Amino acid sequence: MRILIIKLGATGDVVRTTPLLRVLSGEIHWITSDTNQVMLKGISGVERLIPWREAEGVKGTEYDLVINLEDSLEAAQLLSYIKYKELFGAYLDKSGALTYTESSRKWFDLSLISRYGKKKADELKLKNRRTYQELIFDGLGFQFKGETYLLPSPSETELKGDIAIAENSGKVWPMKRWAYYKELKEKLEGRGYVVNYLPMRNTLLEHIGDVQGHKYLVSGDTLPMHIALGSGIKCLTIFLCTSPWEIYDYGLQKKIVSPLLEEYFYKRDYDKRAVTAIGLEEVYQNIIEQMR
Repeated sequence: MRILIIKLGATGDVVRTTPLLRVLSGEIHWITSDTNQVMLKGISGVERLIPWREAEGVKGTEYDLVINLEDSLEAAQLLSYIKYKELFGAYLDKSGALTYTESSRKWFDLSLISRYGKKKADELKLKNRRTYQELIFDGLGFQFKGETYLLPSPSETELKGDIAIAENSGKVWPMKRWAYYKELKEKLEGRGYVVNYLPMRNTLLEHIGDVQGHKYLVSGDTLPMHIALGSGIKCLTIFLCTSPWEIYDYGLQKKIVSPLLEEYFYKRDYDKRAVTAIGLEEVYQNIIEQMR
């Protein structure tokens, strides 16, 4: 079989899609964003890696299966230039509206292009207790059995220690950034741990190297969390506004979930009440217990 995967970003979402490579068989092509090429280059299972800027290069190529996990108009439009026998995911219907296949509805019913609208989709997402991998695998006819992420080889960095803290969350999700990382770092250092903030890096491979230079990671629901899970590193993840249930923990992750999660679920603005809903002591004690 010749299979095309379309998954552009975000980087963490690309990483958590890589377990599919462990169950799909055949010649696999993957279209991703220019930035995320480095996360897929050279990993096992991807025969042809195509940056988005060169996506039109697949025009006329015939695929047995196309897996489009993007909910964008641009990605769906690309499908009109591709020959395929079977489709899983988003596409344009005859009227030009963005929709998705019945096989993929368990995931896309919870998405921005849900047939139920965003409000209902967020309600369904809040009630959902299946991981991203379970939803995608099931739709494709597989049973998810804990297949692990695939990561590229990291760049070695000088940043080493016991515990890494990823305090940044990006501009899209300001409420993912917990309020007490500074106090947590001081408290852990007082106990004798070497604690480092993860710095901004020029490359994603350096970022992977930074995470892998530590025994433990504390973060929100962000890319470093996925890197830790893919590297066999224990982690504590603070969920303030996104779904903790979509993340498969691989036996490595402790999840601390905000008591106000429902109130701020998938909201992209900022409210101090949300980022202070989980106290310092709860996070600290859970880290100490897990580090033992």
